[in-house]
Amino acid sequence: MKKNIYAEQRVGIFVDIQNLYYSAKHLYDKRVNFMAVLNEAVNNRKLIRAVAYVVKADELKENTFFEALSKMGFDVKAKELQIFPGGMKKGDWDVGIAVDAIQMSPKLDVVVLISGDGDYIPLVEYLKGAQGCRVEVLAFGRSTSTKLKESVDEFIDLDKNKKYLIG
Repeated sequence: MKKNIYAEQRVGIFVDIQNLYYSAKHLYDKRVNFMAVLNEAVNNRKLIRAVAYVVKADELKENTFFEALSKMGFDVKAKELQIFPGGMKKGDWDVGIAVDAIQMSPKLDVVVLISGDGDYIPLVEYLKGAQGCRVEVLAFGRSTSTKLKESVDEFIDLDKNKKYLIG
């Protein structure tokens, strides 16, 4: 049971789509039920904004997926996959997510990060310390940074319930 959850809390949700997508694919060979994840993150509180950060890789059906996220209530932010000489690919949103969370934090009581990436620890510390926000993380525990789990006010392990998976 979640502690310190109040209906009047203003919640901002920031979803690292690639992090969740690849965790579900590699751990379970399944897809993420993003609607169930969104509902868990909001938890009957006041949703101010839910942002899904995606990387365009020119794959089949990705636009259909992006549209589905939008219909669920996510603001979808997209960037192109970078391909470097030699074939290395890069497409992460870590800095963009951090900047958006910091910019929106004065209007939020709770910041929910949906990612298991340990790179967000300095962001979590800033949001808690300087902004006074409650910070929650939802991610698959088996692929989440232990230090990230320890740094947040609450960690919700998506491994614990199969309703977060499809297929």
